Amino acid sequence: MSESRSPLAENAVELTRALIRCASVTPEEGGALSLLEGVLGADGFDVERLTFSAPDTPDVENLYARYGSARPCLVFAGHTDVVPVGDEAAWTHDPFGAVTDNGLLYGRGAVDMKGGVGAFAAAVLDYIRANPDFPGSIAFLITGDEEGPAVNGSVKLLQWAKEQGEEFDHCILGEPTNPRALGDMIKVGRRGSLTGRLTVHGVQGHVAYPHRARNPIPALMRYLDALLATPLDAGNERFDASNLEVISVDVGNRTTNVIPAEAHAVFNIRFNDIWTLETLQAEVRRRLASAQEGLPEATVRFDPSNSVSFLTGPGPFVDLMCDAIQAETGRRPELSTSGGTSDARFIKDYCPVIEFGLVGDTMHQVDERTPVADLEALARIYRRMIEAYFSSMSSAG
Repeated sequence: MSESRSPLAENAVELTRALIRCASVTPEEGGALSLLEGVLGADGFDVERLTFSAPDTPDVENLYARYGSARPCLVFAGHTDVVPVGDEAAWTHDPFGAVTDNGLLYGRGAVDMKGGVGAFAAAVLDYIRANPDFPGSIAFLITGDEEGPAVNGSVKLLQWAKEQGEEFDHCILGEPTNPRALGDMIKVGRRGSLTGRLTVHGVQGHVAYPHRARNPIPALMRYLDALLATPLDAGNERFDASNLEVISVDVGNRTTNVIPAEAHAVFNIRFNDIWTLETLQAEVRRRLASAQEGLPEATVRFDPSNSVSFLTGPGPFVDLMCDAIQAETGRRPELSTSGGTSDARFIKDYCPVIEFGLVGDTMHQVDERTPVADLEALARIYRRMIEAYFSSMSSAG
């Protein structure tokens, strides 16, 4: 079968397999960035390897590469770090073996997102080999910290690039975006994320003498009910409704005869563009205050967050991506803002960004895998997009 593949398809598959064989579990580089450095450098990219650090977080290696210096600059972004394999004995194939079986490529990162990186790198190389003097430039932003704390990765890589005078016009992030079939969905935005930690302060005492204590647990339940009783919003034409989920309730009580001194809950809110971090925090505090009468004191603190909602609006850039997908798959993709956070939340501060990659149904799972045919088609979609992007920009100029 491989004999009938185009060089583009062959390169996309082989590059993805080579990346999967790099055991780059966050924060380990595992050889993945070295592989890309060699591949891109051999075709004329200027490549920088950058390691960033921060207290209480692991050092992380990242890669920036650029071909050309003219505008417009089209950026491809992604990550080569992967989540742990879990129970390796449960895998059908070696999670870092990049085995192809019955048309499926197995391995940790096959979907999230070494397949996306392999496909867009192959597409870019195919384009610049055919068009070495194209009107613009292409850059890569590749991090090793997307699956980790996301402190020493894209956010700092982008800051570094800005300090070097690098400017970007548009970005494609190769995260898996399709729920069922390749071509189903482009992510044109994301909801934000806010985590809150609620503590209710009671008075510890013996359960046989409740009048000498003040149990914080019933109060915690009433405070949580105040947070959950009314929806935060109904969503809008761009975003689903914001949702608050209680993810932990704990008193740390190891005995059966003690009323605890404190009760704790943790909640996470995925919020749309109706809210900002500031207005959402204020709404949480308002709801807690409304329930406080007669209850023990409650305090809430919020984890630091760099995740806010954003939207890349309709326009020529989104249309070009939709056209490339439809030409290859016959599907007109849905424009969605669903799902969790991604590094697009950092990129959107520098240029418009959209996300499109493989089908995500096996990401982070045992036996993570992607159809080889999807990987090849994804590379062709990226290739069509690159061609159309620089052709349209050249015509506009």
